[in-house]
Amino acid sequence: MGNEIIKIGILGCANIAKKSVIPAIKSLSDKFELLFIASLNPQKAKDFATEFNCQPMAGYDALIDSNKIDAVYIPLPTGLHKEWVNKAILSGKHVYAEKSLAYSYSDATEMVEHAKNNELALMEGFMFLYHSQHDIVFKLLREGKIGEIRHFSSSFGFPPLDPTNFRYSEKLGGGALLDAAGYTVRSARFILGDQFEIKGATLFVDSSKGTNVYGSAFMTNSNGTGASLAFGFDNFYQCRYEIWGQKGKIIAERAFTPPVEFSPRIIFETQTGIQVIKAEPDNHFVHAFEEFYHIIGNKITREKHYADILKQSHSLDLIRHYSNITL
Repeated sequence: MGNEIIKIGILGCANIAKKSVIPAIKSLSDKFELLFIASLNPQKAKDFATEFNCQPMAGYDALIDSNKIDAVYIPLPTGLHKEWVNKAILSGKHVYAEKSLAYSYSDATEMVEHAKNNELALMEGFMFLYHSQHDIVFKLLREGKIGEIRHFSSSFGFPPLDPTNFRYSEKLGGGALLDAAGYTVRSARFILGDQFEIKGATLFVDSSKGTNVYGSAFMTNSNGTGASLAFGFDNFYQCRYEIWGQKGKIIAERAFTPPVEFSPRIIFETQTGIQVIKAEPDNHFVHAFEEFYHIIGNKITREKHYADILKQSHSLDLIRHYSNITL
């Protein structure tokens, strides 16, 4: 792709866009130029546009239809993705959308097929994958420090949210499955590889909230190695994964949402003792958009992201299946 600047618009004024993603995009001025921010609330669009030195747009269709942009960042709730991701792709825009990308595997398949047919990048926003703390983990694994992996566990959950939070709206794609569980599933595949599959799961649906609020799942591969996943919106805070091996174990304490100024700890334990390794602070939002820029211009890498999206969405559908929850 050379040194082409990708002109990008933001579809929605979510907090994550304001706090983390738009500053990341603005910092990559050699790769992206932020032109527009769209909102259903014209005043909110104006406020964001003023803060980030771009142009406001009233309504999402105006942004989708613009011939001045090459790509769209979509931080809308998952339940709105089917409409707006597909519209953006069919209008010729590359898309980076927040996790979970799709409400169901069938929706994910439709989005991916549209992206393939139009030769466009489609990326799901799991920023944690691009934090350098995981490089420390992979180095320990490559060097055989804990021997062969015997089990993987991952947990991501937090205390109850504000009752008005969209994550409690099933219509908007809320629930712990499409939010917190997505991180645990993606981390298992990230560390262990794609041969692991969901073999059992449970979800608790809170009738007063109308959606699932916590659950667990179990994955395994053909060799009998297992992965335990736990997630929820009504839990003591956890944000970690643990790799248990023949000769030791590795724990990443703040695996999913470390602030950019924070130094996560990697705990490496064997019979000889415990070593605490402090990772350098890192901006995984910036690195994620560097990856997005890369896949816009690289067909081979684009294909890997298509596959990742489908495997992730299929896994979440299997958790529903084993929990006897239907769409």
